[in-house]
This record gives sequence, structure tokens and C-alpha cells, in this order.
Amino acid sequence: MRRTGFTELPLHGGRAPPWLVGRMKKLAGPIVTIILDEYGRKGLLKRLSSPCWFQALGCVLGYDWHSSGLTTVTSAVLKQVLDPEEHGIFVAGGKGKSSLNTPNEIDGLTKTFELPQEQIEDLKRASRLSAKIDNTAIQAGAPLYHHAFFVTEDRKWAVIQQGMNAENRTARRYHWISDHVTTFVDEPHEAIVAEKKEKHVLDMTAKTSKNSRKTSTDLVKDNPTKIKRDFKSLRPPSQRSLHEWMPGSNEENREVQFLSMPKRMNWRALEKAYELQPENYENLLSIRGIGPATVRGLALVSEIIYGDPPSWRDPAKFSYAFGGKDSIPYPVDKKAMDEAHHALKSAVEEAEIGHREKLKALERLYSIEPEPSRQH
Repeated sequence: MRRTGFTELPLHGGRAPPWLVGRMKKLAGPIVTIILDEYGRKGLLKRLSSPCWFQALGCVLGYDWHSSGLTTVTSAVLKQVLDPEEHGIFVAGGKGKSSLNTPNEIDGLTKTFELPQEQIEDLKRASRLSAKIDNTAIQAGAPLYHHAFFVTEDRKWAVIQQGMNAENRTARRYHWISDHVTTFVDEPHEAIVAEKKEKHVLDMTAKTSKNSRKTSTDLVKDNPTKIKRDFKSLRPPSQRSLHEWMPGSNEENREVQFLSMPKRMNWRALEKAYELQPENYENLLSIRGIGPATVRGLALVSEIIYGDPPSWRDPAKFSYAFGGKDSIPYPVDKKAMDEAHHALKSAVEEAEIGHREKLKALERLYSIEPEPSRQH
């Protein structure tokens, strides 16, 4: 019988105790060093961009598979154990206010890696745009609260960031890697980990949103007065919708698509966009003030008035399925999980740590391994 399904990843309050963080750092340092020796900096970034490998790493270091702190604390531990001078990898950002300091931390690379200012600005743009995409161009009800930016001395980068749904307290994690990003607005993610939503997720990065992206850009390059007129025509002050009287049209069972216009848009930002005349949608998103409401408003005007609909399908690519007789979950991608298991098992066995720490780390790794693989 095929074992598949979905499970929620609930977020819990509280902070990681110092003793746990200390042990995680003690274990992470040797493991990361061996991974770098074996696969190089590019290989480490590739593994960090894999949700299966990152989840397995967090579990090996001491977290439970379903613990909300796995993403933020594992990223923070990596930031502390990865030494730019020794390893050639720099980590910026973090949780909450630390994420806002990412640009300032990247500025420090002028000395750390002796990079020219032009290349520093490119890295800052990558950090800023990846966050803007997941907070604005994709609207799944999970605003970002964590952003970790990993960059090597040869300017390769990876991003691990996470948003939270305030209503059901579930997390949505995004993985990026520079090698696979040709454009920030056309399916740029390496992976998106979440409980997949079936409806009402605006995804302006989908290939099927191409025409909507173009129309949205053309709209802001036209006179903002025209956008205001279109927007007001879709938001009359007291008009009621037919969907209220349609059978089976509640939120859970609605058979027709219901498009909800934002209450307002940032007209000042749109006026600025009109002055700048962005060449493409990526440049449009780069403009300060172009936020979720404005992006959504432009997308709906594009769809309803000009006939260029965006994608309303959730772009999540990974979720967690049930596996094993004891219902221990594991990522659906068994091949990726097997690869993560092999790499981490070898790293733990070779790490210069105590025998007891090795056994506990391997036990945690085995606890998330798909049961069929344990028989081989």
C-alpha cells in the first residue's frame, strides 16, 4: 500500500535552551567541515537548498522533525559555525529583526571576501528580491519572519527563508540557489515546503502568470489615473456579489473562483513606478512600496479587465507524508532523502566528536529515514 498524505507542521512558542544550541554547534562544526572537504562550498550550498537534506541536518543536530525551531535555530547555528576565512562561506540574516540587517551584513563582504561594491550590490539585490518574491509575488497567507542568506567567496549564494500562517500557526519554507536562478520571477525556487493549499494562492512566479506579469508592468508604465479608474470600477462602494447566493459557494466548497480585491493600493509607489518606467516585472517588484496589496490589485485588474489571469495554484513542491508503522513522517522524495541520509551518515561517522554524540546523531538520522530503506 502506497503511503502518502499531508501533515501540518505546527509552530510552537519559546526559545531553544542554551544547552541545546551549544550541543548543536559542537556537532555542526565537524559535520560542516567534512561536507565541505568532501563536496566543496558549491556542494554545501546545493545541499542547503534541498529541503530533505536541510530537514535531516536539523534533526541530526538535535531537533525533532516537526519542531518549528528547526529552520531558524539550524540556520543560526550554521551562521555561527561557518567561518568565512576558514570555510569561504558567509551567512547573513536570521529570524525577525536579524533578517532586516542582512544588507548591512552583506556590506561587510567588501573586507571579508574583498569583493568590489558592484558585486556587493548584486548580492544585496539577490537577497532583497528573493524575500520580495516570497512575501509579495507569492501570496499564501504566510508572511516571512526568517531570511538566511548564504554566500561563498566566489559569489554563489543560497537562501533559506520561512513564513508563518498566523491563523493555523503552520510554516512555509522557501529554498533558493543561485545556480538555478536565471530570473527571479519565473519559477526560481529550488523548493517550497508547505502544507499545500488547493485554492486562493496567488503565484505571480508561475509560468502561466507570464502574461499577467507583462500586463501588470504595462499598467504601471501607463498613466496611474487609468489604474485608479480600473481599480475603482472593480471596487464600487456598496455593491454586493452574486457569490453570496450561489449554491455551494462558501469558502470550503466554492466551485467558482472568487477574486477578492485588496482594500487599497499604494498609489504613491505606483506613481514612482510610472516615473521609473520599469522594463520588466522583476524591476517592478524591486521598487520600494510595491507590496502584496498592490501586486494583488494589479493582478486582478490584469485578469478581470484585460483577460490575463495569474496563477491561483499553490507552488509548494514538497510536503511531509506519513511513513513507517509508527507513523514517523518523511519527505515524499525518497531518493533525495536517501542521498541526504548517506551524506550525513558519512559526515557524522567521520566527525571528530565523542562516540556517544555520534550514536545519538545517527539514531536521530535513522528515526526520519524511510522504513523501506532501513532494510537495505
